[in-house]
Amino acid sequence: MSQIESDRSNKSLLAQIANLNQTTNDFSRFVFGMIDSLPIIRWIGYGLLILALFDVIEMFIPARFMNPNWEFQTFGALVERVAVPLIGFAFVFLAGLNERGNKEEIILKVLSWLTLLLGIIYFITVPLGVLNTVRIHKQQQEQITVGLKQQQSVIEQVKKSLDGPVTEAQMQQLLARLNGGSAPEIKSPEEFQQAKQQLSTFINQGESELKTQVQTARSNQRLNLFKKSVKWNLGALVAAALFITIWRSTAWARRG
Repeated sequence: MSQIESDRSNKSLLAQIANLNQTTNDFSRFVFGMIDSLPIIRWIGYGLLILALFDVIEMFIPARFMNPNWEFQTFGALVERVAVPLIGFAFVFLAGLNERGNKEEIILKVLSWLTLLLGIIYFITVPLGVLNTVRIHKQQQEQITVGLKQQQSVIEQVKKSLDGPVTEAQMQQLLARLNGGSAPEIKSPEEFQQAKQQLSTFINQGESELKTQVQTARSNQRLNLFKKSVKWNLGALVAAALFITIWRSTAWARRG
């Protein structure tokens, strides 16, 4: 019985050794396959960085600095598209200095310092984004106020016309203006008084609705601007932290 148990134990040990060898061979093939694919992945990374550069050039042509709307939208576009250069840098720096040439080591050193510069730029854009948010908010509110005053001025003019003596021809013109150029013909004094009363009621309702619409417009513009500002400013902070992390993790490239 002891001999049989010993044979079984030896067979089990041999099977475990064979499985271990198979696992080692599979892992070796995987590693060598990854090494063979490194040049392709790195070239993809360089390509993504070049495409990101094209995007940045397109954003800044033409440049309109000191224009808060342009600065804010450009800031947002930089944040929205930051994933492309981040992936590009990750691909380029993959596997460190393995399978690199002397010229590529110089490029890696430049790119490593570039990630630090980009991290600083994204950090700087955060207070600029907040400032432009405030400036754009003021501009939007002023535009709404100007539009409101213009509409109120028209309403006041119509009210004054109704309060004073109004002829049938003038009433016909007012109705035509409100109906987009066409209005029913007034044939009797009763129709004239009825039209005048209806027009007065319509103007009062329109004035009330105008104030409601203005309040809604103010609220919607403020909310949309706030959402974009929060999203883009938080995105800029995350992007800056990731670029700084890449810079710190690629010290080997700067030493090389």
